Amino acid sequence: MEIRRFGIGHRRADGPPGTHGAEGTPIHADPRGAVAELALRANAAIAPHSNPNLAYFLVIEGGGFVQVGDERARVSAGDAVVWPPDVVHAAWTELTPMRAIIVEFAPESGSGELLNLEAGTITGADADRGDGELASKPPVMPPNHTSPEQEPW
Repeated sequence: MEIRRFGIGHRRADGPPGTHGAEGTPIHADPRGAVAELALRANAAIAPHSNPNLAYFLVIEGGGFVQVGDERARVSAGDAVVWPPDVVHAAWTELTPMRAIIVEFAPESGSGELLNLEAGTITGADADRGDGELASKPPVMPPNHTSPEQEPW
């Protein structure tokens, strides 16, 4: 059994130049893809940047904002944002912190670039451009709902 530790005490400053208030922990990286935890403090920002790979930004705690191209949206725990290859994207917080898991996929050909989480650099050849968009949010249930299909508050 292998256990990978992440979270408080395992993070380091992370993000492209201009990023502030963000720390991350690599969880897994191989030629097929990479997984990392990212924590943003209140008033933190992952600077706008692009990456040659398809990535998912999975918000697991708190909330903030994301940008994909020219589109911006508020996100919170339970939201997954697609960051398409070669499209400028960013994330930031205002009054509350936010934690997310980043899942990055290498191109199907296996010959594209993949974020090297250990070194914090990108290596390899260019990846194909993909399509992505922000998903619409489902309606919010009131805190006292009793629907058995929903998770308890």
